[in-house]
Amino acid sequence: MTADARPAVPAPTERTAPPLTERQEARRRRILHASAQLASRGGFEAVQMREVAEAAGVALGTLYRYFPSKIHLLVATMQDQLQHLHTTLRKRPPAGDDAAQRVAETLMRAFRALQREPHLADAMVRALTFADRSVSPEVDTVSRLTTAIILDAMGLEHPTPEQLSAVRVIEHTWHSALITWLSGRASIAQVKIDIETVCRLIDLTAEPEPGPGRG
Repeated sequence: MTADARPAVPAPTERTAPPLTERQEARRRRILHASAQLASRGGFEAVQMREVAEAAGVALGTLYRYFPSKIHLLVATMQDQLQHLHTTLRKRPPAGDDAAQRVAETLMRAFRALQREPHLADAMVRALTFADRSVSPEVDTVSRLTTAIILDAMGLEHPTPEQLSAVRVIEHTWHSALITWLSGRASIAQVKIDIETVCRLIDLTAEPEPGPGRG
């Protein structure tokens, strides 16, 4: 879940489209739930559009109107999972003594949530990896949500360019750690060490407090 260079971080939004009606939103949520359930049981290969449509109780053509491909669907599923995580973190924020500790705690909480559903995690990460330009709006929303989660943990509303750069490196590392863990090339302990190490970049970008004769 990497972040593109950007001067600011507006609230995450989906691609520009007419607002969904209450019925359409309920249908979309059924589709995302079906996608997550199938992925949880069998991973990427288990998410077949026909099976998703049947599980969600919608016509196959209707499913394709909401999500043009399996990749679009699984990236949207990750977006949905991140939104749930963001809501949970706002209700129960990290309790570290400084920004680096809070971000590390936040990312490890996210990692443990994915650890509980390894097949789902693998499916979503593979979808992000396979995503082409047609899925850019959805991938960008995932990136912005990840950035917002990290900035919330840092306690920042108006990050500097240097702080945003640090956030991007942290996101790159988190994503890479997730991939290496899913492929069996890294232990949970190693992931924790890598996350805690990269989060120290936050200390390097902290604005100095005004001293004597400053401010």
